[in-house]
Amino acid sequence: MAALLAVRGLVKHYGAMCVTDHVDLDIAMGETVALIGPNGAGKTTLVSQISGEVKSDTGTVSLDGVDVSQYGVARRANSGIGRSYQITSVIAELTVLENVVLAVQAAQGHCFRFWKPVTKTTALVSPADTILHSLDMLQLRQKLAGELSYGQKRQLELAMALASKPRLLLLDEPMAGLGAGETEEMVRLIIGLKKNYGILLIEHDMGAVFSLADRINVLCYGKVILAGSPDEVRNSQIVREAYLGEEEVV
Repeated sequence: MAALLAVRGLVKHYGAMCVTDHVDLDIAMGETVALIGPNGAGKTTLVSQISGEVKSDTGTVSLDGVDVSQYGVARRANSGIGRSYQITSVIAELTVLENVVLAVQAAQGHCFRFWKPVTKTTALVSPADTILHSLDMLQLRQKLAGELSYGQKRQLELAMALASKPRLLLLDEPMAGLGAGETEEMVRLIIGLKKNYGILLIEHDMGAVFSLADRINVLCYGKVILAGSPDEVRNSQIVREAYLGEEEVV
């Protein structure tokens, strides 16, 4: 399959510490690639390099064959890269709908019109409702974000990431802090989204990783030490050694 995302030779140093070390990575449209590794392996830094939040020392990031390495965060987002974060970033005082509408407004570049509520603007509400429908959240549209369960807040953050109409989704530990039932629901939602996006998934929940990933890249001390199928990773002694003292790969 042709690469939607092509990462070549990404390097990032912080002083003498090499956090990402000549990382190569490919993701095709409709493919979910998981990035796993021990704490401190460089996973979040790598995702931040791809999204443009961290400037790489060397290497390139291409989206659909276009080199976006010199683009900032906003331009990469406009080019089709969407990201969710480890920590929820919803606005608790606003409703679910208002949170998504604001994300749609930012993505479309609309001006803020303080004399007209954004939820009265059809051009903003309609795509927001479409996103909420895709994530089975329409019934929550008028609920304050601060009143949501933690799992629902993670779903709302995913809805906000979809507002920019990305082709590539960078999901940074979407299962973090979720209970078993909430994790199952998040896995179900991501499976439902899969065909329309390329997805890079950072996740410590190995059950979720093996349920979602077509391929898995294992990062350790900034290097990809193994890239392969879920079965290859599951049975790898190298991976078990990399996870020594961490969650067992089962």
